[in-house]
Amino acid sequence: MPLFETPPPVRPISLPQEVHDAAANARYAPAPAGLYTPTVDDATLEVFRRAVDPDDPYELRDLWLGRVEHRLGARALRPEQAERWRSSTVHRQTTAEDVLTSRATVRFVKELFNSYFRDDLYGLLRPQAEYVLSGGSVDEEHWGLPETIKDTLRYALSRDWYGYSDSCGRVPAREAVAAYESARIADVTYTAQNVALTMGGTFAVSSLADFVLSGSAHSSPALCAIPNYPPLVEAIARRTPVRLVPVSSDAGVMSVDPVIAALTPDTPFVMLQTAANPTGAGVAEADLERLIRAASPNTMILLDECHEWLGPKQVFSKVRAASNVIRVSSLSKNWSAPGVKAGWIMADAAFIASYYEYASTSFGGPPSFLYTAIEVLARMERWMITGVTDVGAAELAEFEKTYELRQAGLQAAYDSYCQERNTREAALTTLRAAGGARLAEVAHVLRPEYSINTAAVFDRWDDSYLCFRELLGETGVSVYPGILNFGFGSGVVRLTTARAWPDLGQALDRIRANVRRDEVVHA
Repeated sequence: MPLFETPPPVRPISLPQEVHDAAANARYAPAPAGLYTPTVDDATLEVFRRAVDPDDPYELRDLWLGRVEHRLGARALRPEQAERWRSSTVHRQTTAEDVLTSRATVRFVKELFNSYFRDDLYGLLRPQAEYVLSGGSVDEEHWGLPETIKDTLRYALSRDWYGYSDSCGRVPAREAVAAYESARIADVTYTAQNVALTMGGTFAVSSLADFVLSGSAHSSPALCAIPNYPPLVEAIARRTPVRLVPVSSDAGVMSVDPVIAALTPDTPFVMLQTAANPTGAGVAEADLERLIRAASPNTMILLDECHEWLGPKQVFSKVRAASNVIRVSSLSKNWSAPGVKAGWIMADAAFIASYYEYASTSFGGPPSFLYTAIEVLARMERWMITGVTDVGAAELAEFEKTYELRQAGLQAAYDSYCQERNTREAALTTLRAAGGARLAEVAHVLRPEYSINTAAVFDRWDDSYLCFRELLGETGVSVYPGILNFGFGSGVVRLTTARAWPDLGQALDRIRANVRRDEVVHA
């Protein structure tokens, strides 16, 4: 049975004219410098001062939530938490450095993250959440996997391709990823020996932290730039001491200077998101070069590239392929498939060879029925980058004969893939601009360079979790509190704009009306 025997359909993607108009007229006032820097402010320090045991992350979580409940007043849903905050007293003095280097800080934020999703948004508060703008991923029903890739999944299952495989992934799929990544990076040619397929980004970071950091003591802490995703930082903190390094996101650019300043010759590990979550700010390639060159050759630098999409097209510097750099990619964001749990890591061939033993011992290997999907995706992405429009004999020869591919079928599948990818990217970019324009009428909005997320600060709130609770209660719209990504010291919240416009537009209108009404009340 040939792959792509029947031409894949093209998912229809369109937006109302009002969305295009709003995006075209988007205006963002300059955000105050430092507004999106996760500064450890006095309110954060107060939680640590009041904790009976500042090394207890659960107590820190409960105090933070108790303060929120206290400030909610009559609208508090957990009065016992509010009373716990009111009855607490100051036990010590604490500094920002204490907070940034405490093991309890990482776990406290992770537990707050857990509580937000498990106990609040999808627990007690779920009936209130009419519009969820806090998910961090696309609406899969509108912008899911391209139909061409869905066909590969159906094909693999029909051929019963779900047996044991190489622990780093099937070689043809790894070769396809290597060729794709080589097309994205200057003066570097990767091979299959530089690639390990993984079960998504979060799993990849956890397994890499375990592989690199477990079993040996380190004289200096690992460095994790913040804002950052709590599961990733917690995975590292379980294996070695961590120092959180606040970095600014001003004018769409994330600074790496604080990370460079924190490096020592003994720093074992650095974890950096190349596009920040939640701000969408990106690291300039020249700045990334400075960071990699400033680090010791013995310092492993993990680049989480999962949010580096829906932004400027650029050729990566060859320093991303340095022997001490590990790059992580995932299908969760760029390809709208967080539940598929698939991705890859790029690293030095010697590193991947050693990682093979870890993979074969720890989890055996990634799901084998996904290999065809990854192979086709990587090859077609490379063709798009290199300007291929007509599939010829060379492109057909990249695939094994077992696929029984025909040129016409492959051409139809590629045409479908290109059309979906281009229209989807244009639509998501337009939605992000239109959503940001509406928010900018009532909030400080940082224009994102990448991703489907937009960060906003409302003058009314200085605590992001309180902002989430009050907006949800008053509008039925859920936003994502910045504290969940280590956004200390501000009311920064994240809104995900990759939603159907009728829902997104209505949600943003409710937020605007609520904030304006509050401004009138307090005028």
